[in-house]
Amino acid sequence: QLQLVESGGGLVQPGGSLRLSCVASGSALDGYAIGWFRQAPGKEREAVSSIGRSDDITYYVAAVKGRFTISRDNAKNTVYLQMNNLKPEDTGVYYCAAATIATLSENWYNYWGQGTQVTVSS
Repeated sequence: QLQLVESGGGLVQPGGSLRLSCVASGSALDGYAIGWFRQAPGKEREAVSSIGRSDDITYYVAAVKGRFTISRDNAKNTVYLQMNNLKPEDTGVYYCAAATIATLSENWYNYWGQGTQVTVSS
């Protein structure tokens, strides 16, 4: 059974950066596409980015394109989300999830981590 654990969240000022990590255990990560999702207080969970089983396919929602970069290191069973130029509207709980294909559609994801809090505030 694949298990995912996120880390790297925290409090950062607007314009700052954070790097989130999603570490897999129980199964090799290279068998899965990985997505990052976020949920702001009082809002529905939304997709942020997704990466294919290798790093040749990546997707981003428009709100983060050019600021966030998704990458993976299959040897370390880890997927990263580098977040630059953070804005207050990026605040939320960030989740990583695993699917068979890279997609921004949440319905494809069967395995989810517990989430890590990101707060962007001055």
